[in-house]
Amino acid sequence: MTFARQFDPQPFHTDKQAAQATVFGGLIASGWHTCAVGMRLMCECTINRSASLGSPGIDSIRWLKPVRAGDTLTYRRFVVEARASTTRKGVGLVKHRWEAVNQAGELVLTMEGWGMFGRKN
Repeated sequence: MTFARQFDPQPFHTDKQAAQATVFGGLIASGWHTCAVGMRLMCECTINRSASLGSPGIDSIRWLKPVRAGDTLTYRRFVVEARASTTRKGVGLVKHRWEAVNQAGELVLTMEGWGMFGRKN
């Protein structure tokens, strides 16, 4: 709830009693927190070990199932497309799809977007 209190203070993230009366039937994690955890893992495992140049943006994010306290998420990343930039020499663009799956094997998050990476000639 600490993340939600600071960054996404909606009642279904921060107030146990109020959350009971929502369509979720209880507290759920902020989708932005779920994204932030994925970003941290991607930085540790991939981005900070590469010639990352940032991102021009995200095309889509979908929060498909609520994430609750005690859930264990597995994140995975797939390369959808990769190409050289037509406007920036030495830059490659990689379109990726992130997925987060809970302990029951249910897809809880999908996100698609582009990353920019340095490339050799």
